[in-house]
This record gives sequence, C-alpha cells and structure tokens, in this order.
Amino acid sequence: MDLDALTAARRDEWARLDELGRRKRLSGPDVDELVTRYRAASADLADIKTSAGRTPEGDHVSILLARTRLRLTGVRDNVLKQLPRFFVLQLPAALYRVRWSTLAVTIGFLVVSSLVALWISGDPAAVAALGEKSQLQNYADEQFVNYYRENPNAIFAGSVWTNNAWIAAQCVLFGVTGLWPLAVMMQNAIGVGTSAAIMFSFDRGDLFFQFILPHGLLELTAIFVAGAAGLQIFWAWVAPGRRSRAAALAAAGRSLATVAVGLVFALALSGLVEGFVTPREWPWPIKIAIGALALGVFLFYMLWVGRRAARAGETGDLTEYEAGTPTLTAG
Repeated sequence: MDLDALTAARRDEWARLDELGRRKRLSGPDVDELVTRYRAASADLADIKTSAGRTPEGDHVSILLARTRLRLTGVRDNVLKQLPRFFVLQLPAALYRVRWSTLAVTIGFLVVSSLVALWISGDPAAVAALGEKSQLQNYADEQFVNYYRENPNAIFAGSVWTNNAWIAAQCVLFGVTGLWPLAVMMQNAIGVGTSAAIMFSFDRGDLFFQFILPHGLLELTAIFVAGAAGLQIFWAWVAPGRRSRAAALAAAGRSLATVAVGLVFALALSGLVEGFVTPREWPWPIKIAIGALALGVFLFYMLWVGRRAARAGETGDLTEYEAGTPTLTAG
C-alpha cells in the first residue's frame, strides 16, 4: 500500500470527520455521516498499521477516531456541571417523589405520639411506672431544658446534626427491609409521646412545645422524609410492576438514596436552629417563627422546586450514562 497515495485520497474525508467530531450540535443526518466516516477511518487506520506500522498519518487518524468515539459514546460531565443539576433537578425531584409517603408517615407519627402522651398522662400508674416522682419532677423542671443548654452551642448543634443525619441515612439505606424505617418511626414517636406526657403531668406542657417546635418542625419532617424514602424502596421490591425486582429495586435505590444526601443539608439547618435558637431566652413566638421559616424553606424546595423538576422529566435517578442503559420491558 502506498501511504502517500492513501493520505492524499483520504485527506478530505479525514478533515470532514474532524469537522463533525468538533461540532457542538449534530443533526440526525450529521450523526449518520459521523458514524459512516468513523467506520471508514477505522478501516484506513487498520490498513496503515498493517502495512506501515506506526506513522504520523496513523497517529493523526487515531486521534480523530478517539475524539469521534467520545462524541458518540458520551463523556462524564465535569463535577462543577454535575452539582447544579444535582441540587436543581435530581435532589428536588427525589424529594418530590416521596411527598405523599411523607404525609402518611407524618400522620402516623403524630397519631402514635399523641396516643402515647394521652395514655400515660391520663394514667397516674403509667406515669409512676416511668420512675420516681422526684426524678420525673426534676426532669420536667430542669433536665428537659438543660439538655439544650448544658453544652456549647456549636458542639451541641454538631452533635445533633450528625446523630440525626445518621438516623436518616439508616432509614433510607435499610429501607429495603421494610421494618427498619417503621421501627425508627415508632421508637421516636413513643419517645416524643413519653416526654410530652411527663411534661404535661407536671404542668410543663408549655415548655415542651417551646423547646421542641423551633427545631423539631424541620428536624422531624426530615426524619419523616427519610422514613418515607426507605419505605418506597421497600415497596419497589414488593411491587416492581413490569420490571424485574432487581431492576426496580436498583432504580428506586439510586434515586431515593439521593434523599439521604439532601437530608444532610436539611438536618444541618435544623441542627443550627437547635443549637443556636432553641436554647436562647427569646420570646417563644420568635423562636417558633424561626423554626417555621426553616421548615418553609425546605418545603418550598421539596414541593415547588421538586414539582418543576418532576415536570421536566426528572425522577432523581442517575442519567443513563451514569447508571448504564436500562433493560427495556414490554408495556
């Protein structure tokens, strides 16, 4: 094979391949032409290497083919480009998916905690079973409030943040069991109900709400969202629809694990409120208003931004390039 003759004959075709490979946007016919010229250039490169070994002409064609291959198969976005998509599309869409499940978990939690509080506070024997009267009196008068004030604000905020973030992550990651999120919700509902019963039994119900609501509005909502996400992962395994259980579970796990990441930020905000607002000796309407504002920011992001992301076609799942081509199913 005459290398110079081949180069002269193919120079315009290689130039066209280079031009198509550098374009930012390609039409349907352009893509078809790019694929055709890619195959022709691959054959030319094979001829060059077979007859002449490594040559400058062969290296040039090899670079053209590598660029074209990246254009055809795609390339992972830069991290700086992925972050806006994550926070503007993926995360709010994943949160929006669990809105109704979150409402169901919230109602269930409030019902259980209210029933526990009413049962214990209305039965002196049940209150006595919790401990000595002097100990319970001390808890209502001092320990409940001191819990929020006995440590430096920053240390306390960091402590509750990491603890709550770990609880939320467990609800999501172990949600496939179906039992773990329910156990966490039940344990916390009983704990809140019991604490409320003690405070009301000793006429400290006002303190209970004044110290729970500022941070608890957002903190508990975030835990409810985590429980709802975990239960939806479980349901994807129980009722996969037309997909295989493995495929349904993988898709739900990828998209809803995003929720665990997002809740880290929500719980960081509630931790700041719990560490720097709840312990303050401010008028209680101001503290609760701050907590309500923090919850409002989260709900706006979850429902309004999430609805826009969902309408744009987002589900919270990874892109096809990141997750791999899905298996097609009939129907």
